[in-house]
Amino acid sequence: MVLEYVALGAGGALILSTVYYYNKIVKLENRVDNAWAQIDVQLKKRADLVPNLQETVEGYMEHEREIMDNVSESRERMMNAQSQEEEVQAGNEMGEALKSLFAVAEDYPDLKASENFQQLQEELSSIENKIAYARQHYNDAIMTFNNAIETFPAVMFANIFGKTEKDQLEIETADKELPEVDFSDDNQ
Repeated sequence: MVLEYVALGAGGALILSTVYYYNKIVKLENRVDNAWAQIDVQLKKRADLVPNLQETVEGYMEHEREIMDNVSESRERMMNAQSQEEEVQAGNEMGEALKSLFAVAEDYPDLKASENFQQLQEELSSIENKIAYARQHYNDAIMTFNNAIETFPAVMFANIFGKTEKDQLEIETADKELPEVDFSDDNQ
């Protein structure tokens, strides 16, 4: 009789443990999905500003067609992305294209003075900050998820449920490089 109670207690403990770890892993995975959705929202907001920016810039920068085409193409790739990887890559390309656009805009004083251009530049800057924050939040959620499924005893249940480690978003190699600054008198 005692053996039956022990077996029943062990079976109940196993069932409760399974339910507990399954729910824990699902909650953490949902946090990861939500964190990605926040990045996605900001990437879409940035992409939605591009047509307004192009319209504002086109009148001033008629000779910079290649830059405008790069911005358009990167927006198109981002809007048509089929996976997170594609969306991240296209979003990075759009960020680089916008950096180029704003760098060239420095050569057009009338454009820089345009109130519409300044407003769009401020909005894009704000969105870039939100994207950076959302990426940080996403990576934090990934780390929490990975830590949970890689530690004992959750690792046993994660294997049973088919949950595997997720990859964090990586910084582009170009973004890791330090900018070169030259304070010599030769530049004046």
